[in-house]
Amino acid sequence: MNVDWAALRSAAITAMGRAYAPYSKFPVGAAALVDDGRVVVGCNVENASYGLGLCAECGLVSSLQITGGGRLVALACVDADGRPLMPCGRCRQLLWEHGGAGLLIDHQSGPLPMSALLPYAFDDADLDRIAAERAERDRPPAVPAALALKVGSGTVFVHPDIAGDRQVWTSYWERSSGTGDDEPAGILEEGPTFATAADAVEWGRIRTPRVVVVDAQGTASWAGDTPRPAGIEQDWSSR
Repeated sequence: MNVDWAALRSAAITAMGRAYAPYSKFPVGAAALVDDGRVVVGCNVENASYGLGLCAECGLVSSLQITGGGRLVALACVDADGRPLMPCGRCRQLLWEHGGAGLLIDHQSGPLPMSALLPYAFDDADLDRIAAERAERDRPPAVPAALALKVGSGTVFVHPDIAGDRQVWTSYWERSSGTGDDEPAGILEEGPTFATAADAVEWGRIRTPRVVVVDAQGTASWAGDTPRPAGIEQDWSSR
């Protein structure tokens, strides 16, 4: 998209003339080209509580959103004399959110992309990566391949334990309970320790719909995905 920098600077100067800057006496105006061809503007608006002042780019982004959204393509920001200003650090982050690495910023030596003004930027890609890593880290251990044919049978028992000075929850998968076959009793798999009973129950439900939580007093609660069997008097709650 072709950028008419002279027109953007003119629009920024007009916006600067409407700034509210009685404290700093430093009016600022900004104008930006949007990817659909429209131009949005903003000016700084100060406050007697100095920290509440709004930069011109803040008003511009608000204008962008209220007039239909879109992506910023090019931006000019000017001072009282109409000379180019570089956005402050906070506004660079704000502009990155709505224009990205390729957004061009007017500079006295020529337009600069946001990637040059905010290298190694933090954005939603980092949030997505962190969320994906957390989900992968918190995913309960998968059923070992050697036990895959046993999924759905047996019962998982969850109970409290102590590891060092911390209370944790452990679990084990018993192969005979509830299967109705002649398979010998015994433990199919011992689970790792979990920070909460809910984590241990999730581990168990991946293996079988029969999950029993036994608390420190020895009271058994049903945490399975099937109706509570006789002999267990209450359902388990994660709360």
